[in-house]
Amino acid sequence: MTVPADDSSLALDHRERMAPRLDEVLSRLEAAAQRVGRDSREITVLLATKTRTPVEIAVAVELLRERGRRAAVGENRAQEIAKHADPLLVDNAVPRHFIGRLQTNKARDVVGFAELIHSVDREGIADALERRAETAGLTREVLVQVNTSGEESKGGFAPTVDAIAPIVERLRASSSLRPVGLMTIGANTSDDAAVRASLRMLRELRDWAREELGAPELEQLSMGMSGDLEIAVEEGATIVRVGSAIFGARPGV
Repeated sequence: MTVPADDSSLALDHRERMAPRLDEVLSRLEAAAQRVGRDSREITVLLATKTRTPVEIAVAVELLRERGRRAAVGENRAQEIAKHADPLLVDNAVPRHFIGRLQTNKARDVVGFAELIHSVDREGIADALERRAETAGLTREVLVQVNTSGEESKGGFAPTVDAIAPIVERLRASSSLRPVGLMTIGANTSDDAAVRASLRMLRELRDWAREELGAPELEQLSMGMSGDLEIAVEEGATIVRVGSAIFGARPGV
């Protein structure tokens, strides 16, 4: 990472604050993975970069690379995509994901930005992404979002085989979208058993789809955030979305 002189002291400050937080996150990942016989280095740490500056993002990516970890960056608001054109980020060779609820009129921006789109939560979004990807001559990987908690505030397909089979098959037939797994947001509760049940459900649906639909390409399980990442890892997450646990609280929060 090459930081302009004007930003070098700021980058150092971010590094000093982030490094111990990141090491704590990695320690948590490692402990959870060991409990279930997994290699934590095979789990992608997806940096949730909402409201974060290019300097903060660049520092976090560098710290992860120094520790030999798989890193990706994830935006959840289309209006923040532009910041990734900053010279600090544009050539960093880190996979870019989109992790937020997507409006159809933002599909073009998201297709141009993200290699992996986590939030295919309804048929209309699949249609919009497909049209934009075809127009741009791109192929984009996607995840089917499933509402495993049943909470009305969350988007996603119902957590049943009847609900996910049609969208998986529809995406598999696409020439510009490639389904590679499922995504969910765990139950919003302090009850660890309920959180675990909501995440385990995603794994079971993914495993069913791979077996019964003959879709071995559905490898990814995007689930788990700063508060529940241990449970997610124990239940098979391949991508965990971490923001505040590494960056600290967002301004104004």
